[in-house]
Amino acid sequence: MTCREMVEFLMGFTNGELPPAQARVFEQHLDLCPPCLDYLESYKTTVQLGRDVCMAPDGPPPDEAPAELIEAILAARKAPS
Repeated sequence: MTCREMVEFLMGFTNGELPPAQARVFEQHLDLCPPCLDYLESYKTTVQLGRDVCMAPDGPPPDEAPAELIEAILAARKAPS
C-alpha cells in the first residue's frame, strides 16, 4: 500500500469498515510509515474536534483547537459567499 492509497482508505479504517485483510494491510503500512501514522492521528483529532463543535455550536472552541484553525474558520464565516 502506498501513502496515497492509505489516504483513500482512511475514513473506512477509522470507522472500522474495512474488511479484516484490508485493515491488516493498512496497519502494516502505518507500522512502516511514520508520516502516515502522524497523518492518521491528525485526521482523528480533526474529526473529533468537528464532532465536539457540532455538539455545542454556540459554546467555546475546544482547548486543543489550534488558534490558526479558529482564525481561519472565523475569517471564512465573514467572507462573502
